[in-house]
Formats: sequence, C-alpha cells, structure tokens
Amino acid sequence: MSSDPWGRVDETGTVYVRTADGEQVVGSWQAGSPEEALAYFERKYEGLVVEIGLLEKRVKTTDLSAKDAQAAIDHIREQVDAHHAVGDLAALRTRLDKLVETVEARREERKQQRAKQSDEARHAKEALVVEAEQLAQSDQWRAAGERLRSLVDTWKGLPRLDRKSDDELWHRFSHARSAFSKRRKAHFASLDAQREDARKAKERLVAEAEALSGSTDWGPTAARYRELMTEWKAAGRAQREHEDDLWNRFRGAQDVFFAARSSVFAERDAEQSENLKLKEELAEEAEKILPVTDLKAARAAFRSVNERWEAIGHVPRDARPKVEGRMHAVERAIQEAEESEWRRTNPEARARAEGLTGQLQAAVDKLRGQIEQARAQGNNARADKLERELEGRQALLDQALKGLQEFGG
Repeated sequence: MSSDPWGRVDETGTVYVRTADGEQVVGSWQAGSPEEALAYFERKYEGLVVEIGLLEKRVKTTDLSAKDAQAAIDHIREQVDAHHAVGDLAALRTRLDKLVETVEARREERKQQRAKQSDEARHAKEALVVEAEQLAQSDQWRAAGERLRSLVDTWKGLPRLDRKSDDELWHRFSHARSAFSKRRKAHFASLDAQREDARKAKERLVAEAEALSGSTDWGPTAARYRELMTEWKAAGRAQREHEDDLWNRFRGAQDVFFAARSSVFAERDAEQSENLKLKEELAEEAEKILPVTDLKAARAAFRSVNERWEAIGHVPRDARPKVEGRMHAVERAIQEAEESEWRRTNPEARARAEGLTGQLQAAVDKLRGQIEQARAQGNNARADKLERELEGRQALLDQALKGLQEFGG
C-alpha cells in the first residue's frame, strides 16, 4: 500500500484521491508499483493545472468569446469532477469558478460595450438619415450627390442595429437618396430640354449671322448683328458639345462682316481725310473773295470754287460743320452784297422810298406849323402834345432818309 497527501493506492491496486467529501476512486492500477500509479495520476493532475493555466491566459489576453471560454471550462470541469487525477481538485474547482466569474464579467463588459456601440451606431445612423433627408431637398446637385455617396460609405462602416431599427432607418436613408436622385434626374431632364431649345434657337441665329456675313449694307447689318447678339445671350446655353461649335460659327460670321466693313471704312476714312484737305483749300480760296468789291467778279469766283467743291466727295462727319461753315459764311456775305445792290438799283423800291420820305417830310412840316400856331395862341398844352407827335414822325423820317441814301439819292 502506498499514499501521499492527496491520494493513496490500496492492496488491490485501487487508486483514491482525497477530497472534502471523502476519498473518491480515481481508477485501478495493475501494471506496476503503487508509486508508479500515484505518479501517473499526479501527472494527470498536472496536466489539468497546465490546461487551466492556459485557459486563464487565453481569457485574459485574447478575444476568446464567452461561449467558447465557457465550453472549455465545462470540458475541464468534467475531467475534474470525474476524479481521474490525484491532487488538490478543490483548488482546481476554485480556479475554474473564478475563471467563470471572469468570463461572466467579460461577457457583461462586452454586452455593455456592444450596447454602447449599438447606441452610438443608432445615433450615427439617425444623424446620417437626418442629413440625407436635408440633402434630398438640395439644389447643389454635384456637392449633394457626392456627400450622399460619402454617407453611404459611412453607413456601411457602422455596426448593424437590431433588424427592425436598422431596416427602418435604412428605409428612410434610402428614400432620401431616391428622392434626391429623382429630383436631380427631373432637373437635368428639364435642363436638357432647355439646352435643346437653346441649341435650336442658336442654330437659327447662326444661320442668319452666316447669311448676313457678306452684306455691304453696313449700318442696318451692324445693327442686326447687335440684335442677334442680344438674342444669343437671351437664348441660354446649349449642350456643351454644341455650344462651342455654334459660338465659333456665330462669331466667325460676325468677324467676316465686321472685317469687311472695317476695311471699307478704313478706305473711306482715308478718302474722306484727303477730301477734307481739298475742301479746306477751297474754303481758303473762297475766303479770299471777301470783302466783296466787285459783285459780278465775286459771284463768278464763288461759282468756280463751289463747282469744284461739289465735285469732291464726303469729309469726316466731325469735321464737316467747320469746313462747310466757312463756305456758308462766304456765300452769305455775297448774298448780302447782292441784296444791298438790288435795293440800291431797284426803281420801284426807290420810288416807294422817295414817296414815303416825301409824305413824312410833309407831315413833319405841317406839325411844325401847327406847333408855332399853338404857341402863338398861348395853347402850350396842344403845342407840347404836337411836339411829342413830331418826335415820332421825325424819327420815321430820319430812318426813311437813311434808306434812301442806300439808293444813292
């Protein structure tokens, strides 16, 4: 018979382990000495110690799930409860019980952590839904579309909630995205329609611009091009693939017309500048006719200058008033000389002037006689009245005599 503090072997070869509840049969040993039997079952115990130690380390240092940890604990406990080892089995049970507490604590901790993560995920997804619903009303199509795609990626990175909550939030999220996509599609469909209308309108404008490009009706055509440009701006933008081509054609047609007009105007300006020099020379020649001393010679000289003047074409518009004014001044001086000569030599006018002068002279003489008579009679009031009348008639007589002098009389 052989024994140690935790077990013994009796004479029949039966091995016992000592426990708080008394000795428990470990097994039967017939193959060798009792010491070898105890050593064998003690090694069994050491194996359990090692297994428990490894499990404690796994629970403490790895992400071993509570379920798997509990299964491993139960497996070792079955071996301990089967009493197939010699040693302090109660100590092993105590370590297993503490390990169960640790696993339960970890389970609760993870449960709370999952609850916290779930709560955070819920708030995060609710925030995503709210933002998506706000973006669904946006007209910033590019920015809002990119942001919604970013929200989807964020959503995918969040943990799932319980099925009901997750499905409800996803439904709202998905509905917001669909609403935005529907609005954006409608907007761009409308925009496409507008751009197609703009393309057709600009095609018509281009056709007219190209038809006008060869016109030489400079003023009205230039005005029409300005109107076409106003209509072009009002037509809106066509599709990108058409807009640049249409604009190049439209602008090219205008360039052809305005280049031709500029060339013609440049030639005309040069010609008009030369015409101005010629007319300034003629104006200077005409001004030498003044003052008029010989009316017949002055008329002939001015006629010669004027004939050459009329043969010359247009001058620049801004210079026209000045140079034409010089010619008109000479022409007026000659006309005034003609009118003076006519008054001096016209018999009928002379007769009328002489007749009027005679009548006025007679009236003046008569008034003087009446004044002398009134004074002689002492009627000074009548005399004063007649003198005032005499002053008026005398002024008329003086004017008539001056006019008569123009006739050389």
